[in-house]
Amino acid sequence: MIESSADFSTEVLWIVVLGFIVSFFLAFGVGANDVANSFGTSVGAKVLTLRQACILATICETAGAILIGYKVSDTVRKGIFDVEMYADDSKNLMLGNLAALFGSACWTILATSLSLPISGTHSIVGAVVGFSLVAKGLNGINWSGLGKIVVSWFVSPLLSGVFSALIFYSIKELILNKRNLLDCGLRSLPAFYAFTVFINVFSVLHDGPRVLHFHLIPLWAVCTLSVTTAVIVALCIWCFFVPYLRANIVSKIVSPVPGSDKNGSAVKESICLEAVASLDHNQETITSINSLQSTCSSTVNTPIKTYGSRPPLPFVTQVSLSPEGVDRQNMRRKRCHTGCDRCKRRSLASLEVAILESKPRPGRPEEPLKPEEPPEAVELFSFLQVLTAIFGSFAHGGNDVSNAIGPLVALFIIYNEGSVAQKAETPIWILLYGGIGISIGLWVWGRKVIQTIGEDLTKVTPSNGFSIEIGAAFTVLLASKIGIPISTTHCKVGSIVFVGWVKSASAVDWRLFRGIVAAWVFTLPIAGGLSAAIMALLMHVT
Repeated sequence: MIESSADFSTEVLWIVVLGFIVSFFLAFGVGANDVANSFGTSVGAKVLTLRQACILATICETAGAILIGYKVSDTVRKGIFDVEMYADDSKNLMLGNLAALFGSACWTILATSLSLPISGTHSIVGAVVGFSLVAKGLNGINWSGLGKIVVSWFVSPLLSGVFSALIFYSIKELILNKRNLLDCGLRSLPAFYAFTVFINVFSVLHDGPRVLHFHLIPLWAVCTLSVTTAVIVALCIWCFFVPYLRANIVSKIVSPVPGSDKNGSAVKESICLEAVASLDHNQETITSINSLQSTCSSTVNTPIKTYGSRPPLPFVTQVSLSPEGVDRQNMRRKRCHTGCDRCKRRSLASLEVAILESKPRPGRPEEPLKPEEPPEAVELFSFLQVLTAIFGSFAHGGNDVSNAIGPLVALFIIYNEGSVAQKAETPIWILLYGGIGISIGLWVWGRKVIQTIGEDLTKVTPSNGFSIEIGAAFTVLLASKIGIPISTTHCKVGSIVFVGWVKSASAVDWRLFRGIVAAWVFTLPIAGGLSAAIMALLMHVT
């Protein structure tokens, strides 16, 4: 099976085997909990279905784990504690890594069952610190390395949030608030794609995996290849994708509705008949039918144009009538001149109209009613959000696979070499093993945390979802290349909160946010405590 030194071959083989089993369960938990960071906002914005998100995540997480996951894995297995202290105690180091896997797996799976998006990085770092304290006391901790990691946990959500908020504000001012929204958005599309591709290509090639010999590529060649690839992608997007997308959006959004006239009568009809069709008896705010008539008349008497060239329609979530003797099906068939103009003539003037305002989820502050995002923006940024979600998933695979397989790599290399120095590179097949475990966890159990990240914390639309995705992904990818195991959960939640706060302070579910932060705070001591207890037990029985 595995050729190792005679001192370890029989005595510690069980530790390696059990380590592979527990590591898979940890990867499963990381996939169920942390992969929501990558595609949660895309699912929440209804850009992707859950099945589509799982398929893309499987591909991107595995690719990221293989291509850029090696550096963070090295930090987890050698950068948190002083491995030289175990030079004459290799077995205890292996037991410690096994205890870390157990402690982190238990807490990650428990948190996922409670729908809490915890930090997998917090969990594994806390577990490593826990076993090291039991084995060697305070002297066994690499305090400078641990300090950098802990500082990054506070800095990363701020950087990610600020970056995402700036992107969203720029998009809002330069695209969403423009009269020619569609043209501005389409012109920016090649630049967005080029930037995203450049960052990904550069991150893979620059100081890449030694086993793929990417580390031999000089910096000038990396920059040349990255820029060339980005330019080619931008040209392809501009020449082929932009015309297709323009035609697609125009056919869906801008073209006149059959049967409409230049005065926008079809829009007028749709508004009035939607009011009649949306019937509900939970009446809260009562107005007269005269108010509905005046609203219909004053709002829609404009030609049909693109969204940016006319004032947005007033936002009404539901309209409820309580008529007696009114045939609803016939009402739906009326044309515009029968939709509003005949309301009074059919004795509806005395009827009460209930405007039902959106009911917030328990704990979420009530948001002021605002117009929906322009339909052109929804179509435009849906494509961009998928791109950045892929970007984020790739970065997540590179950073967070180390949470599942870092201690496992240490077990395997110590077993193989018979030494705690761990001079060998992280094997790609173990990175692949972790990526597969993460993907299975997402497919089986990922729905729970995806809802928390993508829907419950704040309302996500394609434009702010794009800002959230690219800000968090850029921060995580940068940290992966530096070799710092930051928390993707921190980055994504930081971006969501900052962007939601830029929109409106009341748009964020602050009660849920406080619960998430509390889970972060308790993750390190809980995972560390579990790991320490398991380490003490293993040392006692062996």
